[in-house]
Amino acid sequence: MKKLNTQSPDFQIELKALLAFETAQNPEIDRIVADICADVQKRGDVALIEYTNRFDGTSAQTIADLILTQDDLQAAFERLQPEIQTALKTAAARVESYHQRQKMESWTYEDEDGTLLGQQITPLDRVGIYVPGGKAAYPSSVIMNAMPAHVAGVKEIIMVVPTPKGERNDIVLAAAFVAGVTKVFTVGGAQAVAALAYGTESVPQVDKITGPGNAFVAAAKRRVFGVVGIDMVAGPSEILVIADGTTPTDWVAMDLFSQAEHDEIAQAILIGTSQPYLDEVQAAMNRLIETMPRRDIIEASLGNRGAMILAKDLDEACEIANYISPEHLELSVENPQEWAKKIRHAGAIFMGCYTSESLGDYCAGPNHVLPTSRTARFSSPLGTYDFQKRSSLIQVSEQGAQKLGKIASVLAHGESLTAHARSAELRLKD
Repeated sequence: MKKLNTQSPDFQIELKALLAFETAQNPEIDRIVADICADVQKRGDVALIEYTNRFDGTSAQTIADLILTQDDLQAAFERLQPEIQTALKTAAARVESYHQRQKMESWTYEDEDGTLLGQQITPLDRVGIYVPGGKAAYPSSVIMNAMPAHVAGVKEIIMVVPTPKGERNDIVLAAAFVAGVTKVFTVGGAQAVAALAYGTESVPQVDKITGPGNAFVAAAKRRVFGVVGIDMVAGPSEILVIADGTTPTDWVAMDLFSQAEHDEIAQAILIGTSQPYLDEVQAAMNRLIETMPRRDIIEASLGNRGAMILAKDLDEACEIANYISPEHLELSVENPQEWAKKIRHAGAIFMGCYTSESLGDYCAGPNHVLPTSRTARFSSPLGTYDFQKRSSLIQVSEQGAQKLGKIASVLAHGESLTAHARSAELRLKD
């Protein structure tokens, strides 16, 4: 891992270089995705079947071969060992409980002249969730994307998940059953995103698409945005740990590994206020790496984008954290709730030495779909509110129309919009 010191005259330059990540769209990927999306939009199910067979190595003859119903999901759940069933249900219940508290409610109030104003909250009608498949199975992604939609009151939750070589993962499908998914299509890639966005003979068009995927999925989500809503275009996973030296070094080392093992371009950063402590963490990492099945990925990740930063104190560490705006921030310090008040930008804040980031990934309750690549400066975790929308309510009384109509008339004439002005004026008594 790179070693940075805030007292170095080049620290800001080094930090910017560390955080730099090429987020520009790849023209070749964009071209391929544009062709796939246009083809699915034009030929529907036929194109979807062809792309699925080509990219996933399947042999589907009809769209029926790619559809799973509630009965299929329940059967997958029942095939699991009891301890896995319990883990899925417990995780889903905790996520549901947390997201219930995020529900927006409708409200109204009346002006002194009797005009009613307010906000009406309604759920989206139908959403699509994309769940990655291939190298690993992600039942947690199913729960984190589907459960807030379910809590929001979405009537139909359509899940798409690739099944390379036709291999279906029972844990993923069981998670869909537990989280209230309506129907599953075993398709992935840009073709799945296009099918959800435009609709086909069999795949219903959705209002919003959420969930992570590879570069082709990300490019497809960008392309269809506007036709449907999307949650975000996620980058590589990130963790930033601020440690004051009170947490066992093995714990901190493994927390850094937990994100580094995702991908060679994932990022793990440790900020400490003691060089001897940072050295001890490095020694723990050198020892523990020998036990990691995904050692090659971890080493590549830490070598490419990992770093240890020596800060003069925790105040400075928090300011650096605000600049980095990490997806996951661990405050592995004493009095973490007090230090959390200094954090303005982070996807999720994990407070105290017992709060490993991995608990948030699976079962703590808050959503693990989080802003990456410094976008926590202006965006938030996926939540129930992402599956609800607001409509303004306006009911002007006769008395209110006299006051508001004159104001509207003046402003409309100022914009040379005569019909706007006359529309308001016609309701005036004098």
